Amino acid sequence: MTPKDFVEKVSSIHKDNVFNPYWDICAKYDKPNAAQGRRETLFNLVNAASQMNVNSLWIGRDLGHKGGRRTGLALTDEVRASAVGKRWGINVPRFTYGEPVSEMTATVIWSMLSNIDENVFLWNVFPLHPYSPGNYFSNRNHNAEERRIGEEILYDLINLIGPKRVVAIGNDAETSAKRVCKNLEVVKFRHPSYGGKNIFVQQAQQLYGM
Repeated sequence: MTPKDFVEKVSSIHKDNVFNPYWDICAKYDKPNAAQGRRETLFNLVNAASQMNVNSLWIGRDLGHKGGRRTGLALTDEVRASAVGKRWGINVPRFTYGEPVSEMTATVIWSMLSNIDENVFLWNVFPLHPYSPGNYFSNRNHNAEERRIGEEILYDLINLIGPKRVVAIGNDAETSAKRVCKNLEVVKFRHPSYGGKNIFVQQAQQLYGM
């Protein structure tokens, strides 16, 4: 599988109550070319990572409505999207109108990544934004079918970028990571939301010697 094949596979996923930022356009916030731009950014990101030594693959659960739904970047909001570009040497434009939106989880994630020099690639078990029926700007946990789809894509991504280890952020991510990453070290971090910020920070500092 090539980076182009990977992006096409992710873009082709269409499920009820799921926003695919690489195909769908948000009528309220997105610019007209947003989906195409997010596809191009994902391609450039995966392509760059496939040609570098990836130290760690950090895996979250799903894209959130304040973060990845808008940026097309896992665990990354619009305030921190430029940091992805600097880390991987790619251009990451804005795809939405209005002021950049910040997300709490992305804020904590990048507060740690800003002190880590190694190449860390960010992803999610389910790489799209699942929402509650009728509420486009909500976050819900992916279901069993979506998890199966996500784990297949995660397997493809690991083969493409070849990380040395996987960091699972939260219980859902750990369950899927251990199922998919049978030949890789899997380290679990506490998810920074719901009171887990301090533990997450301590675990990241310990693992990366900060």
